[in-house]
Amino acid sequence: MADLVSLNKVLIPRAALICQDIELDQSARACLAADPAPVDFLKSLIEQKLYPDAVRFLARALPKREAVWWACLSARSCMQEKPEPKLVQAVEAAEAWVYKPTETNRRQAFNAAEAASFENPAAWAGMGAFWSEGSMAPENVPAVPPADNLTAKAVAGAVMLAAVQSQPEKANDKYLFFLEQGVDIANGGNGRLWQQAG
Repeated sequence: MADLVSLNKVLIPRAALICQDIELDQSARACLAADPAPVDFLKSLIEQKLYPDAVRFLARALPKREAVWWACLSARSCMQEKPEPKLVQAVEAAEAWVYKPTETNRRQAFNAAEAASFENPAAWAGMGAFWSEGSMAPENVPAVPPADNLTAKAVAGAVMLAAVQSQPEKANDKYLFFLEQGVDIANGGNGRLWQQAG
């Protein structure tokens, strides 16, 4: 993470503004005292090995499509050699929304996430897409817009689950890898780094 010098796609200038509606550890909150820029706050969290807080922060700081893409990458990285079809479908539905964020794709991401049963990163990637905009209610009833931070919660859930789901003893290495992917995405990359997350 030595090359963490900017987060070009993060348009909010101060970390504290991004952190208003996310839950952070007390140590992470202390890093906000100097009113840092987002990149400096993220650096502090990583230096202090506050990886879950770093994930929560970056998931909230990224634009929603980029955040959901990050969730998709982390979900794919922890799939077994022959993953269950419902997990593949959940990730593919979330990816379809990233490529083309239509209402139809958003609803399909929800259906696929629901079928994948919410105990895995793939389902949370789908929920990140579903909660990005529109209504959480069925199509034929009055709209219930999602809270603005729900996509970030789903994305953080996907990334954190991917870090601990298998080989939890390697969680810190996986967190660092996922954060590198997220930073790459935040700077306009596709996040597809070569190293395997394990």
